[in-house]
Amino acid sequence: MKKTVLIVEDELDMRIFISTLLKTSGYRPIMTRDGREGITKAREIHPDLIILDVMMPGEGGVQMYRHLKTDESLMDIPVILLSGVAQKTFSHYLKMLNTRIEASIPEPSAYMEKPPEAEDLIKLTERLIG
Repeated sequence: MKKTVLIVEDELDMRIFISTLLKTSGYRPIMTRDGREGITKAREIHPDLIILDVMMPGEGGVQMYRHLKTDESLMDIPVILLSGVAQKTFSHYLKMLNTRIEASIPEPSAYMEKPPEAEDLIKLTERLIG
Protein backbone atom coordinates (compact mmCIF):
# COMPACT_ATOMS: atom_id res chain seq x y z
CA MET A 1 0.00 0.00 0.00
CA LYS A 2 1.43 3.35 -1.06
CA LYS A 3 1.84 6.04 1.58
CA THR A 4 -0.27 9.13 0.93
CA VAL A 5 1.29 12.60 0.88
CA LEU A 6 -0.94 15.68 0.87
CA ILE A 7 0.65 18.58 -1.01
CA VAL A 8 -0.75 22.02 -0.14
CA GLU A 9 0.79 24.51 -2.53
CA ASP A 10 -0.65 27.48 -4.43
CA GLU A 11 1.93 27.48 -7.24
CA LEU A 12 0.92 25.06 -10.00
CA ASP A 13 4.48 24.36 -11.19
CA MET A 14 5.62 23.52 -7.64
CA ARG A 15 2.57 21.25 -7.09
CA ILE A 16 3.34 19.37 -10.30
CA PHE A 17 7.05 19.10 -9.47
CA ILE A 18 6.44 17.71 -5.97
CA SER A 19 3.62 15.44 -7.11
CA THR A 20 5.66 13.95 -9.96
CA LEU A 21 8.67 13.49 -7.70
CA LEU A 22 6.61 11.68 -5.06
CA LYS A 23 4.71 9.54 -7.57
CA THR A 24 7.91 8.35 -9.28
CA SER A 25 9.32 7.54 -5.82
CA GLY A 26 6.42 5.25 -4.94
CA TYR A 27 4.15 7.58 -2.96
CA ARG A 28 0.53 8.57 -3.60
CA PRO A 29 0.41 12.38 -3.86
CA ILE A 30 -2.83 14.32 -3.38
CA MET A 31 -2.75 18.01 -4.34
CA THR A 32 -4.63 21.02 -2.98
CA ARG A 33 -4.19 24.74 -3.66
CA ASP A 34 -4.67 26.48 -0.31
CA GLY A 35 -4.99 26.00 3.42
CA ARG A 36 -8.78 25.80 3.48
CA GLU A 37 -8.85 23.08 0.81
CA GLY A 38 -5.84 21.42 2.48
CA ILE A 39 -7.39 21.11 5.94
CA THR A 40 -10.61 19.73 4.46
CA LYS A 41 -8.67 17.14 2.45
CA ALA A 42 -6.48 16.25 5.46
CA ARG A 43 -9.58 15.51 7.54
CA GLU A 44 -11.02 13.45 4.69
CA ILE A 45 -7.98 11.27 3.85
CA HIS A 46 -5.71 11.41 6.95
CA PRO A 47 -2.47 11.41 4.92
CA ASP A 48 0.78 9.88 6.12
CA LEU A 49 2.60 13.19 5.50
CA ILE A 50 1.73 16.77 4.58
CA ILE A 51 3.98 19.04 2.52
CA LEU A 52 2.71 22.53 3.22
CA ASP A 53 3.65 25.85 1.61
CA VAL A 54 3.93 28.58 4.24
CA MET A 55 2.94 31.61 2.16
CA MET A 56 -0.30 31.26 0.22
CA PRO A 57 -3.17 33.66 -0.40
CA GLY A 58 -6.33 33.33 1.68
CA GLU A 59 -6.12 30.61 4.31
CA GLY A 60 -2.34 30.32 4.24
CA GLY A 61 0.08 27.69 5.41
CA VAL A 62 0.64 29.08 8.90
CA GLN A 63 -3.09 29.05 9.63
CA MET A 64 -3.43 25.52 8.25
CA TYR A 65 -0.43 24.36 10.28
CA ARG A 66 -2.02 25.83 13.40
CA HIS A 67 -5.30 23.99 12.63
CA LEU A 68 -3.40 20.73 12.11
CA LYS A 69 -1.49 20.97 15.38
CA THR A 70 -4.59 21.84 17.42
CA ASP A 71 -6.83 19.13 15.93
CA GLU A 72 -6.48 15.89 17.92
CA SER A 73 -7.24 13.72 14.90
CA LEU A 74 -4.55 15.41 12.74
CA MET A 75 -1.86 16.62 15.15
CA ASP A 76 0.33 13.52 14.80
CA ILE A 77 0.67 13.76 11.01
CA PRO A 78 4.24 14.83 10.18
CA VAL A 79 4.46 18.13 8.30
CA ILE A 80 7.20 19.45 6.04
CA LEU A 81 6.85 23.20 5.76
CA LEU A 82 8.08 24.49 2.43
CA SER A 83 8.74 28.18 1.93
CA GLY A 84 10.68 30.94 0.30
CA VAL A 85 11.08 32.38 3.81
CA ALA A 86 14.27 31.43 5.65
CA GLN A 87 13.80 28.87 8.44
CA LYS A 88 15.26 31.25 11.03
CA THR A 89 12.64 33.88 10.12
CA PHE A 90 9.81 31.34 10.33
CA SER A 91 11.04 30.03 13.71
CA HIS A 92 11.07 33.58 15.05
CA TYR A 93 7.53 34.16 13.75
CA LEU A 94 6.35 30.92 15.40
CA LYS A 95 7.89 31.97 18.74
CA MET A 96 6.10 35.34 18.53
CA LEU A 97 2.83 33.63 17.62
CA ASN A 98 3.18 31.25 20.57
CA THR A 99 3.43 34.18 22.99
CA ARG A 100 -0.04 35.31 21.89
CA ILE A 101 -1.94 32.03 22.05
CA GLU A 102 -2.91 29.67 24.83
CA ALA A 103 -1.61 26.35 23.42
CA SER A 104 1.85 26.50 21.86
CA ILE A 105 2.26 25.31 18.30
CA PRO A 106 5.21 22.92 17.92
CA GLU A 107 7.98 23.29 15.37
CA PRO A 108 7.24 21.36 12.15
CA SER A 109 8.71 17.90 11.57
CA ALA A 110 10.92 19.53 8.94
CA TYR A 111 11.38 22.83 7.13
CA MET A 112 12.71 23.28 3.60
CA GLU A 113 13.40 26.47 1.74
CA LYS A 114 12.20 26.81 -1.86
CA PRO A 115 13.10 25.60 -4.31
CA PRO A 116 13.62 22.18 -2.74
CA GLU A 117 16.26 19.83 -4.11
CA ALA A 118 14.47 16.70 -5.37
CA GLU A 119 16.86 14.30 -3.66
CA ASP A 120 16.65 16.15 -0.33
CA LEU A 121 12.84 16.19 -0.40
CA ILE A 122 12.65 12.45 -1.09
CA LYS A 123 15.21 11.64 1.63
CA LEU A 124 13.24 13.75 4.09
CA THR A 125 9.97 12.08 3.08
CA GLU A 126 11.54 8.65 3.52
CA ARG A 127 12.92 9.62 6.93
CA LEU A 128 9.53 10.86 8.14
CA ILE A 129 7.24 8.11 6.77
CA GLY A 130 9.43 5.34 5.33
